[in-house]
This record gives sequence, structure tokens and C-alpha cells, in this order.
Amino acid sequence: MTARGIIRGLGLGLFALGLAACTQGVAPVDPVAKPQARPEIVAPAPKPPQVAQPTSQASARLRSYLNQVQNAQLGQGLLRRDGGGADTPFTDTMLARNFEQIALFNEYDATFAGRGGPSPLRRWTNPVRMDVIFGAGVPPSQRSSDTAKISSYAARLGRVTGHPVSMNKRANFIVIIAGEDDRADALAEAAARLPGITASSLGPLNNLRSDTYCVVAAYASGQGANTYTAALAVIRAENPSLLRLSCIHEELAQGMGLANDSPTARPSIFNDDDEFALLTRHDELLLKMLYDQRLRTGMTATQARPTIRTIASELAGSGPV
Repeated sequence: MTARGIIRGLGLGLFALGLAACTQGVAPVDPVAKPQARPEIVAPAPKPPQVAQPTSQASARLRSYLNQVQNAQLGQGLLRRDGGGADTPFTDTMLARNFEQIALFNEYDATFAGRGGPSPLRRWTNPVRMDVIFGAGVPPSQRSSDTAKISSYAARLGRVTGHPVSMNKRANFIVIIAGEDDRADALAEAAARLPGITASSLGPLNNLRSDTYCVVAAYASGQGANTYTAALAVIRAENPSLLRLSCIHEELAQGMGLANDSPTARPSIFNDDDEFALLTRHDELLLKMLYDQRLRTGMTATQARPTIRTIASELAGSGPV
């Protein structure tokens, strides 16, 4: 948000007092009020237009590669935006199974290199406040478009979960959209803004493989080891528009507590097959289940399983959805 100085002009009223001087032999003379000099108001210099910094050859090559990836996936019928339909039915049993795999397991270990394992249920208890940090090489038009999409999606996450999610400069969930040339600077800025997170701890987020389009890390501090207090999503600015939007949908939802992927989840963005690009109805139900108060933060899969089945049955019923 740009702060704008507002200059209010002050109207200086000049009042002349009409005095009738009646002196013998002297004609009446009206006094003349000398105009006061108006104070000189110097308008602030206009800010130069925001211009993206030139990108390197490495960033340009990555952009070309990711465009080829998107085109290939679209050519294979992937990156669907229809949310599923008659060809992707699911039952309450499937929904319960998918929730357990996605909410109660980790996708990666702490290094983002190896696969994760079982994990207790994690989610936020405080309101989620999101903000965006752009790399210097991201053009203004992309910044405007991406900010609008993130803001709209944050509102949707709040509606689906029933948990407060909003855009706020006092963020505890930062979304970085940056390229190869400026990701390190964006991470350093995020570390300075998120309490309890150091720049050195974000090293794995700076050293991404070329086939990693985006990633999210969520953090817990204080007494609740499974209660999120901060999150940081990193999305490559080199991603073409649909891949970038797909990253926004998946990483922000994962940062809410759906930390894993499952090959059996369908229709879902929580599946590495990339069939669906955007959050589906199935995924909205997973988020709704995650923030159901009958489930408690820290529950294991064994502890949560009976409640998961009950909630899934209520949401999906016994027939296909």
C-alpha cells in the first residue's frame, strides 16, 4: 500500500475595514489593504514509475522451461480448472481416507529434500494475516494481478474454514513471489518481518531445484508445538500465469495445515499428478474438516480417525459426490 501525502490548500481571507475619514478640506480616502503574500507550497516530487529490474539469463532460461512445462501439461489435459465433475466422484470413505493422508502426514522432512512421515494434526488458532513480498524483477502488472488473486483466495480460505484469514501488512503468513535473481533478498525481508524466524533457517527455501515450482513452510512457536504461528510460501516468479495461480492455491491451502499430497486424492490439488490446478470442492471439504472443532490440534491419526469418519459422513453422505 502506498502512503499518499495530501496537501490541503489554506484559503487566506483578506478583510478590508471601510473607514470614512471626514476631515475638513480633505476628500475622503478609502484605506487600501495590502495583499499578504501567500505561503509558497512546494508540491512533492512525483514518484518515479515502478519498473522491474532486468532479469538474468538463468532466470530467462527457467521462465522458458516453466512455460514448456505448462504447455505440455495443458496438452495432456492436466491443470484442470473445472473442480471435477461426473468423472471424479468421491464418497465419504474416500474423503476420510484422503483427509488422514493429507492432514496427518508431512510431504517433506525439515530439509525439503526427503519425504516426511506421520504427524499430529496442525492448524492455526490465531487469525491468519497474509501479505505479499515481490522480488525486484517482478513487473508492476504481474504484481497487481497476483496481489488481487491472493487477496481473493485468502477470503475464500476464510469462508471455507470458518477461520479468520485476511490481507494485512502485520502479516504472520507471507507469500513471496520472486525469481532466481531476487529470491534471497525477498527471503531476508520476510525473515525480518516474521518473529522467531531467522534468515539462515530459510536456506532450503532459497536453494530450490528447477522442477520445484513453489513451496511453503509453516512454523510453530511457543507452547503449542502443533499450532501454527507463522508461514512462508515461496512461488517462482518465472512460473507462467496458470502455474503461478496453481501454486497460490496449493501452497496457501497447505500453509493452513493440509501439509501432504496423496496419489489417491481426486479431484484434488493435493496430488502430484497435477490433474487439477485450482482448489476443488473435494479440497474445500478437507479444509472444512481441518478446522472442525471436534478435531483437536495435536491429535494423531489413530486418535482422530473415528471423528474424521463422522465428519466426512456428514459432509459427503454415503453416496458419491
